[in-house]
Amino acid sequence: MSAARVSTLTKSIRLIRLLMHFVSGLLQALLYPYFSRTIQKRMARRWARGFLHILNIELRTGNVPPCDQHKGVMLVANHISWLDILVILATFPVRFVAKAEIRSWPLLGWLSKRAGTLFIEREKRSDTLRTNRTIGELLIKGDSVVVFPEGMTSDGGVLHHFHASLLQPAVAAHTLLYPAAIRYRDPDGERNTGVAYVEISIVQSLLRILDQPQVEAALIFGPAIVCASRNRRELARLAEHTIAEELSIEIRRMADETASGLPAGQP
Repeated sequence: MSAARVSTLTKSIRLIRLLMHFVSGLLQALLYPYFSRTIQKRMARRWARGFLHILNIELRTGNVPPCDQHKGVMLVANHISWLDILVILATFPVRFVAKAEIRSWPLLGWLSKRAGTLFIEREKRSDTLRTNRTIGELLIKGDSVVVFPEGMTSDGGVLHHFHASLLQPAVAAHTLLYPAAIRYRDPDGERNTGVAYVEISIVQSLLRILDQPQVEAALIFGPAIVCASRNRRELARLAEHTIAEELSIEIRRMADETASGLPAGQP
C-alpha cells in the first residue's frame, strides 16, 4: 500500500459527496421495487460507478461475459473488501450472497437488502440449504448471482480455500459459472492493502479508503465453466485455480485437503 495520503480537505469533500450519494441511493431504493428488472439493473450499475468515482477508484475490466437477459449465470470471486460488491455491480448485473452481519451495517445494509441481496448465516447448515434454494430459483428465472466462496476476506496476497456448498445451485440449474478475479493496486502498480476489509470495523475501513489518493480496481473474468457435467467440488477447484493463476497468488488450502479438493487419503 502506498504511503501517500490525501489532504484533510480532500478527505472531507469526499465524505460529503459520499453522504450525498448515499442519500441519492436511499431515495432510489425506495422506488426500486416499482421499476422493471432492466431499469433496476441500470440504476444499481450507475450508483455503484458513482460510488467508485467519488473515491477515485479507477475500474479496469477484462473478458466481461455477455449479459443475457433470459439466462442467469453464477459468478465466483475472491474476496478482499466490501468494495468488491461495488466493483462487480458496476460491471455486471447480479444478485449477491453476503454474510448476515452486513444487514446491520449503517446505510449499506439497508441498501443491500433493498437491492435484493441474499443474506446467509454460514455456520447454520439449514440456512445454506435455504439460500441454495433461492439461488437456484433466481438462476432459473434468469437472474445472475455472485458468491464469495472463501467465506472470508484477505489482503489480496493469498487465496483462501473455496467452499463448494453455495455452488450446488449452478450444477442443478445447468448454468455457466464464471471465475472473477479482483485486484486492487496503487498508481505505481503495487498491491494496495488499504482497501482490504480484514479485522477492522466498516467505519474504520471506510475512513482508510477515503484516505487513498487513487486506487485501480481490476475485475478480470475467466473462461466460462459448464456446470452440468461437473460436481460442486470440481467447480470450486477449477474456479479457485483460475483466479489464483490470474492474480499470481498461492492458494491457502485447508489442512486436510489435497490439491484435488478431496480430503487426504481419499481417492
